[in-house]
Amino acid sequence: MARAPRHDAGWKGWHMEDNTPALKESISLASVAYGLDNKGAELLESLEEGRIPDSDLSSAEGRNIGSKASQQPFSGWRILQPALKVRHFCREHTQLFQWIVRGLLCTAFAAFLLIACLLDFQRALALFVLTCVVLAFLAHSFLKRLLGPKLRRHVTPLGHPLLTLWFKRGLALLAFLGLILWLALDTSQRPEQLVSFAGICVFITLLFACSKHHGAVSWRAVSWGLGLQFVLGLVVIRTEPGFIAFQWLGDQVQIFLSYTLAGSSFVFGETLVKDIFAFQVLPIIVFFSCVMSVLYYLGLMQWVILKIAWLMQVTMGTTATETLSVAGNIFVSQTEAPLLIRPYLADMTLSEVHVVMTGGYATIAGSLLGAYISFGIDASSLIAASVMAAPCALALSKLVYPEVEESKFRSEEGVKLSCGDAQNLLEAASSGAAMSVKVVANIAANLIAFLAVLAFVNAALSWLGNMVDIQELSFQLICSYILRPVAFLVGVAWEDCPVVAELLGIKLFLNEFVAYEELSRYKQRRLAGAEEWLGTKKQWVSVRAEILTTYALCGFANFSSIGIMLGGLTSMVPQRRSDFSQIVLRALCTGACVSLVNACVAGILYMPRGPEVNCTALLNTTLSTSSFEVYQCCREVFGSTNPEFSPEALDNCCRFYNNTICA
Repeated sequence: MARAPRHDAGWKGWHMEDNTPALKESISLASVAYGLDNKGAELLESLEEGRIPDSDLSSAEGRNIGSKASQQPFSGWRILQPALKVRHFCREHTQLFQWIVRGLLCTAFAAFLLIACLLDFQRALALFVLTCVVLAFLAHSFLKRLLGPKLRRHVTPLGHPLLTLWFKRGLALLAFLGLILWLALDTSQRPEQLVSFAGICVFITLLFACSKHHGAVSWRAVSWGLGLQFVLGLVVIRTEPGFIAFQWLGDQVQIFLSYTLAGSSFVFGETLVKDIFAFQVLPIIVFFSCVMSVLYYLGLMQWVILKIAWLMQVTMGTTATETLSVAGNIFVSQTEAPLLIRPYLADMTLSEVHVVMTGGYATIAGSLLGAYISFGIDASSLIAASVMAAPCALALSKLVYPEVEESKFRSEEGVKLSCGDAQNLLEAASSGAAMSVKVVANIAANLIAFLAVLAFVNAALSWLGNMVDIQELSFQLICSYILRPVAFLVGVAWEDCPVVAELLGIKLFLNEFVAYEELSRYKQRRLAGAEEWLGTKKQWVSVRAEILTTYALCGFANFSSIGIMLGGLTSMVPQRRSDFSQIVLRALCTGACVSLVNACVAGILYMPRGPEVNCTALLNTTLSTSSFEVYQCCREVFGSTNPEFSPEALDNCCRFYNNTICA
């Protein structure tokens, strides 16, 4: 009631110039604020309802207002009424319009896909498969929402708890016997696979011996985690569709990352990008980080993470927060994945925190994945290693640090993933690129520091070794002896073990970036057809050793990452600093073992692929450069008395390689 006089005064002051000073003094700040806040809203509401604003004014006040002055605004309002009615109609039917737009877009996409398939189905196969996958997930989500409650009411577990227990034990026994039978049949042709299986048994036994609570180990989580890892490896490495799919995915990632060249060449110039490592590799991290930030803003990454986490949680019986963190580690780094569950870190148990740390140490970031692929490391193996490491990290973490407390996050209800702080797509892309600058600077600084320290350590060790007549003593040489049994247990041939052990030592004591860069040099020498031995030093390792080493190096488990992990988690939850400090070293060792077990699984499943090389046809042509295939054929020529190799083939081999037969 108190607002009416102020409103009237304001109205009169607007229309009567002679009373302006006095009326202005009578308008309080409250009336101005009220007018600014609510006047526009009241005006629009009244117009949409077809009323004339301030129609409730008294007749006396209406008579005081001149007819000419009143008719002008009223006629303007009448002109605006059709537009306001349209606005009101659109607001009421917003959902209908959204469905119409979605229907039109889906129809246009379906027409585009149909035309693409009719023109060239092989060319459109990738788009067709992706569309089918998306439709399958949408159908699953729709059926779950529609029929899920009904199915849950009708599906009941086995009546007696003891019967349920024996049923589960029977399934586990069948799975174990099936694995033993498969190994017996499969390893009859490749006995070296048994070494990798023995390696898994040794690593799991060692981890169980170091377990915090031996009696509390959840063997369901351990067995399901290792089982999921094995099934993923079986699909990727052994089955033809899985191998082709991941090979295709790796090729597409390489093509996608090649677009970085457009930006880096413009900024640094083509000469620097082609010749200098920093300008060639580090811009890929900027590009990949930008893309990941956009995918997070759109919610696509959260959707994928939730699907992966749901699969592991349902099978392994782990809690929602720890499973989400490990699933996120497939795509982001050890400091970014905990941000997904930041609101819940303060209330998580020590076992759950141990899982978060282990997941961070057992995987690599998506941005660095692009950098390693640019080195020439096999893309499909890197992607498979990242995916397989997630269930294995959960399994081994629950083996080393079992749950003995009551968790608050058994159910995924109430646990939500945020879409970040970006307000729009452009801000998400810009912030992703900006955040990567810190990562790039950190990598560059670490490479400079670690390689300099490594050179100094090697110089010091060489100086000390010369005093006792030990030539060429170095950090790599020490690692090649200490970690040689570990490399052998992974499944690497004994003659390749010194090189692989050296790379494992570099990864553990320096970082995986340096180790992958060194592995790429060995691979480049092999592909170039270099001699296998140069004096007593091996120039390259076999393809099997390369693949197993790729799996074994795939993780952040190195001593320099301890500070990164503690710093990231402590900044989020400062009050739990002591909890983080007491379990970080145990998590580091567990994460390192996850990568080794991953490599063992790859060793069990690996089999040579690719067409057989026709050495006769290859060596009877004029060769300008050597290659790995040429080296293999020439070795066959040098060690064979087969008359099918012509003198031209021998001449070709003698041009590239030295052998007594060439004299």
